[in-house]
Amino acid sequence: MPYTVDNRPANFREQMYFPEILQGLKIAARHFFKNLFFSRDANPDFLERDRSLNWVATLQYPEERVTYPPGYRGLHRLVPREDGKPRCVACYMCATACPAQCIYIEAGEYADDPVEKYPVKFVIDEMRCIVCGFCVEACPKDAIRMDSGEHAPPSYDRAAQIWDEQRLLRGPPISYQNDPWLRRGSPSISPEKLEEMRARARPFPTVATDEASQTPGFSVRALAQEAKERGEGR
Repeated sequence: MPYTVDNRPANFREQMYFPEILQGLKIAARHFFKNLFFSRDANPDFLERDRSLNWVATLQYPEERVTYPPGYRGLHRLVPREDGKPRCVACYMCATACPAQCIYIEAGEYADDPVEKYPVKFVIDEMRCIVCGFCVEACPKDAIRMDSGEHAPPSYDRAAQIWDEQRLLRGPPISYQNDPWLRRGSPSISPEKLEEMRARARPFPTVATDEASQTPGFSVRALAQEAKERGEGR
C-alpha cells in the first residue's frame, strides 16, 4: 500500500547526532546487561516467552540447539531405485527451474539401453543454493527430494560445499508403477530384480503437487489449513 515519505530537513537536535548516539548506546547497554545477568528463556517458541521477565534470546550453541520446525525439509538427496541406481533420467528440469543456477548435470545413456538416460554427473553447489525447493517440484520422476532434515554442514574448504551424485544418492529406494523402466523393462536390470521392483512399486500419489506425497511429515496444504483455522489466512 502507498505510504508517505517524510522528506523534511533534519532539525537542530538531529543535526547534532549526539542525542541519537546516546540513544543507540542506551539500547546496546540494555541488551548487554540483560545477556550478562539474566538467563535465556528455555521456551523454544519465541512468541510464547514471558516478555515481562526477560528478552534474552542468545542461544548457547552447541550446548543448546533449536529444534527444527515441522516445515523444515533440509538439504537435497537423490532418490535411488530398488536396484541402487538413481531415479534421475537427466531431463534437466531441476537445473532449468533452479533460480540460483546451482545444479549441473551431464547426461549419459546405458550401454545396453539407448532409450533410458541417467546422470553421468549430478552436482549441486550448496553454497549457492537458496533452498527454495523448485527443483523438487520440477522433477517429473520424484528423483530429488529435500526431506533429509539436515542443514548445510560447516566447512573450511569451498569445494566441500559442492555435492556430487555419490554424496547425494542416499535414503530409502522408491519405485512407482508408472516408471518407464518397470513398464517396458530394461536390459540393465536383471529379470529377477525387475520383478521384485514391480512387486514393490506403488501408485503415484494423486496429490503429487503436495509435499506430503514426497516429504514425510510436511504438507503445504496442512500448514495452510492450520493457518486458516487460526485466522491467519484471511
